[in-house]
Amino acid sequence: MRSDGILGSDQSRATAAVVASRRRWLKRRETWLVVLGVALHAVYMLSIFDIYFKTPIVHGMDPVPPRFSEPPAKRLVLLISDGLRADKFFEPDEQGKYRAPFLRNVIKNQGRWGVSHARPPTESRPGHVAIIAGFYEDPSAVTKGWKANPVEFDSVFNQSRHTFAFGSPDIIPIFCSALPHSTWNSYPHEYEDFATDASFLDEWSFDQFESLLNRSHEDPKLKELLHKDKLVVFLHLLGCDSNGHAHRPYSSIYLNNVKVVDKIAERVYHLLEDYYRDNRTSYIFTADHGMSDKGSHGDGHPTNTDTPLVAWGAGIKYPKPATGSSHSDTVTTFIDKHAHDMPTPYDWGLRRVERVDVNQADIAPLMSTLLGLPCPVNSVGNLPLGYMKLNEAEEVEAVLANTKQILNQLLRKSYIKSSNSLFFKPFKPLVHHSASLSQIDELISAKNYEAAMKLAVDLRNLSLEGLHYFQTYDWLMLMTVITLGYTGWMIVLALHVLQCYSSLSGDLSRKEQLSVQKKDSGKVYISGCLLMAILSVLNLVEHSPPLYHAYIGMTVFLWTQIFSEYRLIRGLWRYLRERRADYFIKLLFAAAVSVVIVELLVHSFTERKLYTWFFLIVGVVASILLHFSIPWRSGIPVFVCISCWFLSVFTLMPAEIPDNNNLVVMSGAIIVVISLAAKWLNTHAEGNKFWQSITFHESRTPLCSMLYCIQIFLVGVSSVMVFLSTKHRTQNQELHSSHQFINWFVAGSSMVLPLFSGNGILSRLSSIFLGFAPPFLLLSIGYEAVFYSALAVVLLAWILFENASHHSSKVKDSSLSEKNTEEHVTIGSDERYLLLSDVRIPLIFMVLFNVAFFGTGNFASIASFEISSVYRFITIFSPFLMAALLIFKLFIPFMLVICAFSAITKLVRVPRLGCYFLVILFSDIMTIHFFFLVKNTGSWMEIGNSISHFGIVSAQVVFVLLLFALTNLYTRSIRVRPLSTSPSLKTL
Repeated sequence: MRSDGILGSDQSRATAAVVASRRRWLKRRETWLVVLGVALHAVYMLSIFDIYFKTPIVHGMDPVPPRFSEPPAKRLVLLISDGLRADKFFEPDEQGKYRAPFLRNVIKNQGRWGVSHARPPTESRPGHVAIIAGFYEDPSAVTKGWKANPVEFDSVFNQSRHTFAFGSPDIIPIFCSALPHSTWNSYPHEYEDFATDASFLDEWSFDQFESLLNRSHEDPKLKELLHKDKLVVFLHLLGCDSNGHAHRPYSSIYLNNVKVVDKIAERVYHLLEDYYRDNRTSYIFTADHGMSDKGSHGDGHPTNTDTPLVAWGAGIKYPKPATGSSHSDTVTTFIDKHAHDMPTPYDWGLRRVERVDVNQADIAPLMSTLLGLPCPVNSVGNLPLGYMKLNEAEEVEAVLANTKQILNQLLRKSYIKSSNSLFFKPFKPLVHHSASLSQIDELISAKNYEAAMKLAVDLRNLSLEGLHYFQTYDWLMLMTVITLGYTGWMIVLALHVLQCYSSLSGDLSRKEQLSVQKKDSGKVYISGCLLMAILSVLNLVEHSPPLYHAYIGMTVFLWTQIFSEYRLIRGLWRYLRERRADYFIKLLFAAAVSVVIVELLVHSFTERKLYTWFFLIVGVVASILLHFSIPWRSGIPVFVCISCWFLSVFTLMPAEIPDNNNLVVMSGAIIVVISLAAKWLNTHAEGNKFWQSITFHESRTPLCSMLYCIQIFLVGVSSVMVFLSTKHRTQNQELHSSHQFINWFVAGSSMVLPLFSGNGILSRLSSIFLGFAPPFLLLSIGYEAVFYSALAVVLLAWILFENASHHSSKVKDSSLSEKNTEEHVTIGSDERYLLLSDVRIPLIFMVLFNVAFFGTGNFASIASFEISSVYRFITIFSPFLMAALLIFKLFIPFMLVICAFSAITKLVRVPRLGCYFLVILFSDIMTIHFFFLVKNTGSWMEIGNSISHFGIVSAQVVFVLLLFALTNLYTRSIRVRPLSTSPSLKTL
């Protein structure tokens, strides 16, 4: 009787010598494949740092000062209120009084105002860098854990004659620690106490500056310095940020802090006006980011991106009545990508005063131009003319200096790239930039300022586009190489599975004589080596980074391997051409289901609720299939449906697990009930033909029954210890030493006992379920303890489903197995070739593998899991041990899934390694997807999550293999009824 494999047809008979040789070859090949997979994923994982996280900062540009006869201001005061939200600053309090009366008076009578739009990540360091240096978060800061900028950069402070700065130790040293022409001071970190009202930190900054001015009356050198031009005074006011984190931005403490910073702004203004009496001081008040209602910041929500901006003093325009719209935005698009054509909120009371919104990086060129300084050479900000009091000629000169500074960055990047590229592609819109600059100068000479301004602004916008062009210059090449590499790797895996675990190779070898291939493949390898050598030489000539060689070399190697199998591929193509239409319908259906499931897994990383819908649907579909597969009335379809629906509940629950000690204790009872049901089934169903595959035992010993009782007892002890340990720790604020000893002993000993249990599928998996239950219960704090039972029930449902499928196709399997016992070349004597329908096994495994994690958390970080989970084992802070216990807790559900997977491969007699390679193949489809989803903008959490998603899926080639090796200790002795002893089922 003929039986179809993945591509139909049987493998030819092989001699015993050929079988032995072939199996040795297979072992070497699969070892090589695993090593290649580990190396490939390790190398390609690094590619995201060469693509997405390269610094935009370049050096070597000349500063471009504006061509002013005299700058508008001699000195500038920058006041940054850290964490101040725009709405809380502008809106009135409950009594209808405004919290910032001085700055509101400035807005209405002395200066200009607007909203400064920050770009995520809305954090303190990138916010201050944007304001003072004019560029947004350097994505290469990921290599420093976001704690510092890894590349030196220019700033307004660098260009100034002298900078005086006072404030937080986390901000001031970033700009001033290596700046020789600066005077600065910061308070100790100990001052940042969230338990107190942090507004005193703002007072500290002002007191330091006031003390400086007072000292100048007795210090002639300091007084002389203070009367020079191009000075910057920077006061960093941390109070609102600290109070927002500790007390939330709607608290009275935070709102009072708004009044404090307004008072400090007033005192600074009067202090300096009395000190200088020359009206040559500019003042800018703003914030680095806002604050969410939860007391956090970092993402792109308007409460975090919208910050106040108030400017007044020398060089600043006076207020202007609003006409039509209250906005007068000179910015074409805002960096935070929100809708900004909305009217000014009525309760702000400022609709009659013209509002000028800016991007946060625009403040840097504003400050530079006010002082007549060159814009910071790395700035990407546009000068907001709506704030500056300049005549028409000065406006054009200021914008032209801003344009040249941005253009210089583009020219520098263009020069660096062209000097190292053999096939350089310039940014075409600015190939003739010199002519544009000359034309602008001619228009200025002819006093045609309007036309000159338009050309300068257009040139500036093109320069910004050009900066993005060169920042992403290598993206197409690198992304193509990496995508081709992953695709090549997946094709290599697919060919290996077809060649070694399907009946395809035997059929093709009879038709194609594949043994001739070895001689011809040598030409392919020589061609691949030549191509690799040529590309390596090109990379050397272009001075490409070393990893570029690795990316390209790995990709060329993989495709060389593919083309070396060209006879197999040609035979496969001929084979497919001979198939009938119904075969392609089955193939397309399997591919479509696979794609849908893989896409589900990809989107589930950000939306756990997808699993709820998946299991609700699967429960219904599986029960219907079982209803028609089982030839008698049975409760199994109902059980499968209910178990899937039960598990679907958990992905609706919050990732932050609430404490519920009683639920953990009750979970112990649920575990015992499930194990008793499995024990009853294992004992009473062995004689039934339907159950014989999962209840088969080579021998029964009294030891098994005693072992089962011990495991039940340990689960009961662990449940009791959950209650006692938590109660004692809560009452006495400590973990009792005897409780600690019992917990460690129960958890450790219970995991060893499954090794001595019966070797039938049901008995061994039940023992593994009981063995890992005590440590999981002791590490649980809430609903995740119930999830452990729900997952186990679904795994049992999976086994019952596969058993039913296996039972209904016994006639086919029996004849196929008899054939394989005679020609089992690359698979075991008790295994069969993979069928197209077997693709469901790795797909279901991948779903359950991910659910094992998403049922109780997410992939953001291990911090998503409560540290209190380990308090029944240790309470003294020990980061490595605590992290190890948390990770072990995460591993336990994975272990259950892999043990069930291994048992199923034995049950349906398919090669486990063949299924493993299919798992990796499907995982790498996800990897390519996540590769294109990596973010280098947004909040640090969003960026970090995108990296971790890509890294976690990339690491599955190693992670899953290691777990396979670990669980093999428990599953390698599992036995199913040998084919020779299976009774004939043809009568069923």
